[in-house]
Amino acid sequence: MANAQKFRLGMKGKLFYGAGGSTGVPTTELDNVSDVTISLDAAEADVTTRSNQGFRATVSGLKECTIEWEMQYMPSDAGFKAIREAWYSGDPIHLAALTSANGEGPVGDFSITGFSRSEPLEEAIKYSVTAKLTEWEKWQEETDTPPPP
Repeated sequence: MANAQKFRLGMKGKLFYGAGGSTGVPTTELDNVSDVTISLDAAEADVTTRSNQGFRATVSGLKECTIEWEMQYMPSDAGFKAIREAWYSGDPIHLAALTSANGEGPVGDFSITGFSRSEPLEEAIKYSVTAKLTEWEKWQEETDTPPPP
């Protein structure tokens, strides 16, 4: 049997949300989500010089943080309403995508840039959501204490 301390299943991850402009890890869980993907990328800058012995030299430039997930169409769900409103209004929403309730991950204000709906014949109606960072706050380190309810 695998040791649970060596890995963490994706279903243990948590996505928290709050009002844009707030600070710290939001305390309201967005629990109507599945298949969360966090993309952390950096642009590349070519710093090659003739003295680099024929090799290209590259350094990282501006960083990007994108969170993508799916959520079921549940019009009465407060989290669904908050994400939909953030997309409609264009206002930022404060998000924290953590590996667990007290886990690690990015925290900051995000703009909802994608809110696409799919209606498969034999499955629930789902929205695919894309959130792009507008203001970086921090990388939350794993702690022994989950955020307060």
